[in-house]
Amino acid sequence: MKDRKLLNIELCRISAGEYSALPESGVVLVLDNVRSAHNVGSAFRTCDSFKADAIWLCGICATPPSAEIHKTGLGAEDSVPWEYSESTLAAVAELRARGYRIVSIEQTVNSVSLESFDPVAEGGKYALVFGNEVDGVSQEVVDASDMTLEIPQFGTKHSLNVSVAVGVVLWHFTNSRLRSSAEVTDCKQ
Repeated sequence: MKDRKLLNIELCRISAGEYSALPESGVVLVLDNVRSAHNVGSAFRTCDSFKADAIWLCGICATPPSAEIHKTGLGAEDSVPWEYSESTLAAVAELRARGYRIVSIEQTVNSVSLESFDPVAEGGKYALVFGNEVDGVSQEVVDASDMTLEIPQFGTKHSLNVSVAVGVVLWHFTNSRLRSSAEVTDCKQ
């Protein structure tokens, strides 16, 4: 066997209680009217994987309990704290009042390319806003944001599924944090 796959017991999974006791990452997700409960579930699972502090579900987003969220989230809706707001603008205002920098993930005239942004060097806490599957982040929320980040793309579509975009951006934020700290990422040590 060239490279044996790890068994589940070797993955050092933690309980939901242990998850809640981990230090905060300083990153929360805001979903702006994401239609698909499967995309919401995927966002929960990705937030759990990269230790986002919470998800704010806004507007038409499905909320737990939901069979569709559970199907793709695999129970992450039980480990990642979440809040619901009827209005994304109200959620953004609340998060700003709590000291978060509001960052919309969107293609705009003044967007910053993701690879050139170092959240650790910039410092602070971040509320990352992701838009719905058709229209992206609403213009009024972009206008209320402190900045926009854009994921560089090179194909013909110039758009990613929202759950994929969540993964790309959270990985970038996590990678930045790991590069600047001595966090242990390999539990096999």
